Amino acid sequence: MSPDRTSPDPMSPDHMSPDPMSPDHMSPDHMSPEPLPTAPAGPAGSPGAPRHPGAAPLRFGYGTNGLTDLRLDDALALLADLGYDGVGLTLDHMHLDPLAPDLAARTRRVAHRLQALGLGVTVETGARYVLDPRRKHGPSLLDPDPDDRARRAGLLLRAVRVAADLGAHAVHCFSGTVPAGTDPDTAWKRLAEALAPVLDAATAAGVPLAVEPEPGHLLATLDDFHRLRHALGDPDALGLTLDIGHCQCLEPLPPADCVRAAAPWLRHVQIEDMRRGVHEHLPFGDGEIDFPPVLAALAATGYQGLTVVELPRHSHAGPRFAERSLPFLRRAATTAAPARATGDRGPGAVPAPPGGSRPPDVPRPAPRPAAPATPEGSTP
Repeated sequence: MSPDRTSPDPMSPDHMSPDPMSPDHMSPDHMSPEPLPTAPAGPAGSPGAPRHPGAAPLRFGYGTNGLTDLRLDDALALLADLGYDGVGLTLDHMHLDPLAPDLAARTRRVAHRLQALGLGVTVETGARYVLDPRRKHGPSLLDPDPDDRARRAGLLLRAVRVAADLGAHAVHCFSGTVPAGTDPDTAWKRLAEALAPVLDAATAAGVPLAVEPEPGHLLATLDDFHRLRHALGDPDALGLTLDIGHCQCLEPLPPADCVRAAAPWLRHVQIEDMRRGVHEHLPFGDGEIDFPPVLAALAATGYQGLTVVELPRHSHAGPRFAERSLPFLRRAATTAAPARATGDRGPGAVPAPPGGSRPPDVPRPAPRPAAPATPEGSTP
């Protein structure tokens, strides 16, 4: 393991690599484009809050973890040219490296670029090896070594600062897998303790922290999210990243019903196709999800954050999948529009309650059979 990543202060400038967003690394053809029209993002922290159904169309983005073979500047220009509303920006060594020097200055340049292109943004923290070159997604918030947990929390603190400077609508994170030899109660305690200072920073910055249930992780389901929420005292800054594919993979409810159940806490949405019981992010049409009802349910919540395509294993053909994905989603959203217009939210649907509490004694659709456990509990 390289000394950079194991020293007591991995966030110090001495361990940071060259600036990947310096003008020398940016494509000259994209330095001063004409702005493209887009929906306004609104104040930080507000886009994910439930609003009146039909208040605005859904806003689609694409994740940079599916465009890792492109320079960040080129990836942003591509998404703007294709007509996306925003980007899910994963902080990684090739895209706004959170450990490289001059992070604040580089972040300002990216913020100006996003504004010029008319793109909204969510900050994502699921880079595979950004902290440890040998352990995928390591260290995590659950590691036995408190210094390792602090390194992951430190990355999240940096992400909050970056998100605030970019005007992002949320910071995404996940729990991590339970280390060998760690009992679940201990893992939950570590998670809550590690996230406490991050939530304090998110509150101060006005940027919600959107935790993602991830197959195979400690926090894997919507029920797990609620366990964390209650353990932390239901803080306003804690929200939810809902991955539609993960709902298909392992949740007991169908994806559209997951959207309705999650509505009061939605702060970020990821979307891709997937099959039941198999944690593999697939291009649209290659899995089992019926997308028009899902997008109808999402629009009915009034969610105004980004819905970001998540294809982290398709960077080899990222531009092609980015080009294909947006028309697919727009067609699915258009197909879903008549149901929204008539107020049909599907069987068992409930409006998002005021104050973010789940109404009692509400009938739910019958749960699906439990999905089998998936291997490798982390983002593919």
